[in-house]
Amino acid sequence: HEREHEREISELAAKHSQEMEKLRAELEEEQRHLVDELQQQMEAAHRAEHEEAQLQSQTLHNLELEALRLTLNNMHTSQLELTQSNLRKEKETALMELREMLNDKRAQEVAILQSRHQLEWEKIKEQCLKEKEDL
Repeated sequence: HEREHEREISELAAKHSQEMEKLRAELEEEQRHLVDELQQQMEAAHRAEHEEAQLQSQTLHNLELEALRLTLNNMHTSQLELTQSNLRKEKETALMELREMLNDKRAQEVAILQSRHQLEWEKIKEQCLKEKEDL
């Protein structure tokens, strides 16, 4: 009776040991599965954060490029306006110089014509006097 009792205890201990091993294996498998799942979730979260950071970086880069383009455009417009203003001033100066030159030339021509006219007048006057004397 005692032997049978020891055998039953031995069988129960062996069964208990087997069940503990089985439970330990299941627990390890479940733990491995949970660790893998957690690792996949962390990798997915890391990828999502990385993609979001890249998107923000690209957006910031695009905004900086747009700001630079606008600044360059404004500078170009200002430069064009300044160039137009300078050209307008140069044109006005050139026109004034040309007008003065033409006025001077006209004054010289008028002086020459007046001088010729005076000479011709005196010549005609002398001819008239000569013709009077001849008459």
